[in-house]
Amino acid sequence: MRVRLNVAIGIVCILLYVSFSPLRPAEAMGNHSVPERESKETIHSSEEEQLTLGQLRRKYADTFKTNGPSTKRVALTFDDVPDPRFTPQVLDVLKEHHVRATFFIVGNRAEKHPDLVKRIVKEGHVVGNHSYNHPQFSKLSMSAFRKQILRTGEIIQRLTGYTPKMIRPPYGDINEEQLKWAARNHYSIVNWNVDSLDWKGIPKEKVKENILSAVKPGSIILQHAGGGVGTNLSGTVEALPEVITELQKRGYKLVTLDEMLQMPKNRKTVK
Repeated sequence: MRVRLNVAIGIVCILLYVSFSPLRPAEAMGNHSVPERESKETIHSSEEEQLTLGQLRRKYADTFKTNGPSTKRVALTFDDVPDPRFTPQVLDVLKEHHVRATFFIVGNRAEKHPDLVKRIVKEGHVVGNHSYNHPQFSKLSMSAFRKQILRTGEIIQRLTGYTPKMIRPPYGDINEEQLKWAARNHYSIVNWNVDSLDWKGIPKEKVKENILSAVKPGSIILQHAGGGVGTNLSGTVEALPEVITELQKRGYKLVTLDEMLQMPKNRKTVK
């Protein structure tokens, strides 16, 4: 009798375990890390449909750019500015080599360091909109997304005299509804096709390798001239002179994004 009872209890325990066992580690943990820039390919345009970044680029080719025409031109771009630790160093290198680049401005940083934004423009560089406080766009409501763009645009306009046409989403992350809004309001989304991965704090030689091994005619190169607390961009600052010299040696002309993409740097006013 006792054996039968033990068997019955054992069966019940197994059934309870199967019914209420925890999720597999991947399901339970979820993804709480900062998204890899441009490596996260799936974007949620709605609960019913998922489009990859590649599909969005093809569907909205006039609005969503990751490269320019296949000519001997490349564009150096720098995100997460202004930052008093790194932005002046990058600007000094560009000035020494007589190269103009494109800088994507974070609104709350521009408010703290307006003179750096003014210096960027004064020295002939072009600026774009990189949100107000660097959120992941696809996780925002449309209202919050619009506020990120419009607020930053107003800040940049006050400091530079124009509202940027180009938007670079933090982490390269945007969804279909946001793309449609950008198109209706005469913005262009500009990501990249060469990632230096300098935001990882990698050394100079690795930054050079990541750029020079991947560059081709029409490339848009992603680097950073600003970052969060503890960010180390010394690798990209140290690599930049040699990257510029090698690109020019290979016959590339370094241009700003408006030149490469043949679009105005300023957004057309919507009436």
